[in-house]
Formats: sequence, structure tokens, C-alpha cells
Amino acid sequence: MTRHVHVVSPATTIREAAKQMRDLDTGILPVCDEQAVIGLVTDRDIVVRALADGKDADSAVTTAMTGAIVCMYEDDDVEEAAQVMEEKQIRRLIVLNRNQELAGIVSLADLSREVGDEELSGEILKNVSEPAGARPSLL
Repeated sequence: MTRHVHVVSPATTIREAAKQMRDLDTGILPVCDEQAVIGLVTDRDIVVRALADGKDADSAVTTAMTGAIVCMYEDDDVEEAAQVMEEKQIRRLIVLNRNQELAGIVSLADLSREVGDEELSGEILKNVSEPAGARPSLL
């Protein structure tokens, strides 16, 4: 897990978030109001939800962020994180401490390093990357 995560406030502009992503070489920034995570903004959010829709780059980042985020706790299992990522088809999970404060972010790359099993890591990536409904039903 990446522990020291740079965050932005809800008042941060889309332009400023993009600049911070560039400068930090990251594709994701949690949006936090005080200590609470209220959403995430990704480089894809900026392109798809802001630029493609003609939003002003000086609009608040909240107009482009993903508000419904999936979180886990820092003491949850690695296997549980992998399962959630597969089920929800997401590449990153927000990690909270038990006080509901941001503890970090876990990514597919983090899981791959932790698990140390290239075959399992490849299977997780494949399942996360498949379009919804593309996996054959087990029924």
C-alpha cells in the first residue's frame, strides 16, 4: 500500500488537480474534506467527465470526481482486497484506518508485489480489465 498519499480539497480546480498529477507522476488523487475522503479524481475522470463534457478547467474538482468510492481498512486481508478489486473491476482501493481516516491507497501493482504470484496477479488484472458482463457466468 502507498501510505503517504497526496490529497486535494473539494475546492481544488480541475486544472490544479491535473498539474498536481503531472508533478507527482500519479493518475489519482483522493478528494478530502478535513480527514474524510469524499471522492477520487483520476486522470481519466478529468478527460472523460470534464474535458469531454466541456467543463471549465477552473471548475471545482468535485465536478469531475468519482463520488462513490470503494474502501477497505488497513487491517483487512490482501486476498480480500484482490477479491473486491475483481468484483468491482477497480484498479485502486482507498484504505482507511478504523477512525475512518485515509491511511493510503492499494493498487494492483501493490497486490502483485505482496502476493508474489505472477499467475495470480495476471488473473486479477485480467478480471479487473474485462468489461462488465464479459466474464462467463459460473451458473
